[in-house]
Amino acid sequence: MNATAERLLRALTDPDAQLDAQEPVELGEVGDDELGTLHAAAFHTGPEQAPWEVVRVRSAVMAAARQRTARYAPHAVRRIFEVFIEECRGGRPVDLRELLAVIEGFIEPVPEAPELARSLVESACEHQPFRQPFALLALARLAGEETVRATVATVAQKSGPIVADEMAVRAGLDPAAQGQLAGMDREHRLVETDAHVWFSAAAHPAYVAFARRALEAAAARAEAIQAREIPYQPEKAFTDREVTVLGDALRVALERDEDWLPEVCARLLPGIALAPGSAKTLPSQALLYEIARAAKEFPTPELVAALRTVRRTVRHAGVPKQLDKMLKKADIALAERTEVALRLPRLDFDDDAVVRRSAGAYEGVVTVTDTAVLTWEKDGRALKSVPAAVRRDHGDLVKELRDLVKRVNAQLATLLRALEGSFVVDDATHAYGWWRSELAGHPLARTLVRRLIWEIELGPDHWQAVLPEADDVLPEAPDDARVRLWHPQRAEPEAVRRWRELLTERQVRQPFKQAFREIYLLTPAEERTRVHSNRFAAHIVHYRKMFALFRAQGWQSGLLGGWDAGEEDWAERLMDSGRWRVTFRHLWTDTEGVHELASTDQVRFQRLESGTWLEAPLADVPPLVFSEAMRDVDLFVGVCSIAADPDWTDGGPERAYWERAGFAELTETAEARKEVLARLLPRLKIAERCTLDGRFLVVRGDLTTYRIHLGSANILMEPDGAYLCIVPDRRRTAGGGQVFLPFEDERLGLILSKALLLAADTEIADQSILRQIKRGA
Repeated sequence: MNATAERLLRALTDPDAQLDAQEPVELGEVGDDELGTLHAAAFHTGPEQAPWEVVRVRSAVMAAARQRTARYAPHAVRRIFEVFIEECRGGRPVDLRELLAVIEGFIEPVPEAPELARSLVESACEHQPFRQPFALLALARLAGEETVRATVATVAQKSGPIVADEMAVRAGLDPAAQGQLAGMDREHRLVETDAHVWFSAAAHPAYVAFARRALEAAAARAEAIQAREIPYQPEKAFTDREVTVLGDALRVALERDEDWLPEVCARLLPGIALAPGSAKTLPSQALLYEIARAAKEFPTPELVAALRTVRRTVRHAGVPKQLDKMLKKADIALAERTEVALRLPRLDFDDDAVVRRSAGAYEGVVTVTDTAVLTWEKDGRALKSVPAAVRRDHGDLVKELRDLVKRVNAQLATLLRALEGSFVVDDATHAYGWWRSELAGHPLARTLVRRLIWEIELGPDHWQAVLPEADDVLPEAPDDARVRLWHPQRAEPEAVRRWRELLTERQVRQPFKQAFREIYLLTPAEERTRVHSNRFAAHIVHYRKMFALFRAQGWQSGLLGGWDAGEEDWAERLMDSGRWRVTFRHLWTDTEGVHELASTDQVRFQRLESGTWLEAPLADVPPLVFSEAMRDVDLFVGVCSIAADPDWTDGGPERAYWERAGFAELTETAEARKEVLARLLPRLKIAERCTLDGRFLVVRGDLTTYRIHLGSANILMEPDGAYLCIVPDRRRTAGGGQVFLPFEDERLGLILSKALLLAADTEIADQSILRQIKRGA
């Protein structure tokens, strides 16, 4: 043993050893055999009793043993096993996974290893919570097949038959397969696991078969509880470990998108969410939440819909709120899983997207146009409200149809997010035959699909763009021809112009901004900074509003605030099926009165290579990924900047920023807004009073002339540039609904509303506005 190893061994074993607290713990010169000896000694030195200097050495040795292939002599093996046995018998928590590396690192056979392993497994089964089945099985195999059988039996008794079945399946796998499933050992089900673990499990037929058995057994048990064949006990339908195992099984089935899963979930979810009778408790709230967590990771439309159905029926007051949070994340994740997100059930709608249900002399009619709407008819005549007789005698039908409307609208919203999310996925194409029947021809999906522009590949690299809403006949193409969403980034400027003119002329309102979508190109400044963009840096934003917008747009970020480590964070979003990651730095500024403020900073990109995120030069980022990422950041700044807050009156540097940014040069979003206005203004009754001048819409009223900024919607009055504050009425649309907009844009609607108001300024009744105008005119 070299001098370094001897010094460290004394530190771990001799209470009188003198250590220099400042001396670094270097293990580079320590060999693998010596590291095994040090590792064994480190287990004897509990951090709660040892002085700081010893704890420091112990931590370094334990870390090195996890990172390197240590080699263990028989005496080291015995010592480590004895420590673990003692800890187990004392009821203290242990991590059995640490022993797997010890088993693999035997320098020579250890004759007493099977007996030590048997004793440890028995102690762990008796005194430890059952959370590490892979490690426990590995140790049981070291002790022999009899110990494996005894361990599985003990598990069945303590943790339930579903867990015992999983243990038996794992025990029957070969060592390589068992190693691939090792990552499924979670200390607690709230611990997140890398997706590749579930991919590995989904590749093993034996585990896939178990997943189905387990979920069907869980559904059968839940149904037996509802039928009172099993006595009901709140939260006792499944053991803690069964909940975790069922969550594992569900993730595997969801990853594989098994066709049997929707029917099983439709049986399982109501059974665990509602107590038999009228009690407000649940048979297993823990499993309900575990299913919702699995839906966030591998969502399917059917599972999300089933969870929403349960959310409406559960009696426990606190559960719906928690499910709402999880379902919101599941919706966002589903939008990224386009291969399943576009799958929509027909839900009994006919080819005209209508469902009719009789209620005596009346009829309930659910119709899908832009959204699903429920109306009531009698003798073919529409009624203004639900008839009293229907409410009295057909309450269940009223509830059923209202629930159907909610379900359809939720599915349409999910489909919309999935379609828009597929913009930046290279391989987001569909077979023409499937697209024609299941999207463009689907009674529910077509309301969205037909108003979007699609490209059909008629030959190698020959794509034809079509708008089904305007094209009565779709082009002839083979069923296996590829179809994708059209994006202006890939089109020639003249083609973009023609599509925008067509949408405006035909008054086709797209479900999201497509033809008028902003394009963000790399700027010379970004070419110079090379790996980061400052395009949206140095803005002051309403922080809580931006944090909520992060979540709505599928970005992840920690919460900032006036606490340790709350000063800054990098919001991030995965794009192009997880191959790219964009990050957006933002910093906590302070609280100004009632406002929580943050400032914006750099945008950076990373590429995933061999499981590692590597920083990428902006020039290497695919143009669509770059454009869509910068569009998101532009949205965060444009919506949340205090420059867009007409009520901002605070002073200091924030006021200076408000005055500067509120009338600054236009971003790409504002430029797109300007182009739309150029097409819409000639169609308005106030056209003769309006002109576009640089970054402003100029409106000539009778009292004075107004300049509305196309970015912030802030207003200046001529001739001296006095500011006019008009607080928008959020209940009103542009011009009270008189103006057609080719896409939803709250700021554009606000600008048009202000223009319509100011063009007839002599008719303004609001005295607070009139006083400002007369003072500035």
